[in-house]
Amino acid sequence: MAKVQDSYYFDTFPACAEDACRAAHLLEAMMQNFQPANIRQELDEIHKIEHSADEKKHELQSVLVKAFITPIEREDISALSTNIDTLTDKIEEVCMRVYIHNIQSIRPDAINMLDVVIRGCEEVCKMLEEFADFRHSKKLKEYIIHINSLEEESDRLFIANMRQLHVEPGLDIREIMAWEEIYTYLEKCADACEEIAD
Repeated sequence: MAKVQDSYYFDTFPACAEDACRAAHLLEAMMQNFQPANIRQELDEIHKIEHSADEKKHELQSVLVKAFITPIEREDISALSTNIDTLTDKIEEVCMRVYIHNIQSIRPDAINMLDVVIRGCEEVCKMLEEFADFRHSKKLKEYIIHINSLEEESDRLFIANMRQLHVEPGLDIREIMAWEEIYTYLEKCADACEEIAD
């Protein structure tokens, strides 16, 4: 019985991370083929994924509350579940900011930052697939190091992109403020990947 219960946690972690990957790829499709008129509908699609991730997290927390024995510390299960859910939330919030600020075209710099986020999400999925074998895995540490490197890459892009907003001629102050916020949320997505790895 304990082994069945253990596999529930180790199966649910990557399933939740897969929701984050789906949301990130949907955000990428939206940004690559940007149509301002479609943004509300695309935000709704990402919200459905975020809602699915929330349901998985709540179900896991319900199982955890009733569990007598857990494969790792229950506080760690709860924290990991919350951190995976936070990643999906942050991806949705990027899309939300594009909608709120009525963005009319996507800056290529944002797509570069999103590419790092997508690679981070994919590494998180691989890492969590491997997590069930954490006592013997030879790959787990490699995934963690790679996710940390991606977060550092995201930091560099964030600084460069924020500076570009303030040196590029002809940008309206509202446009600068909007993109500052979008870049900040893209950076938070990379941070969320790193928090899962940590």
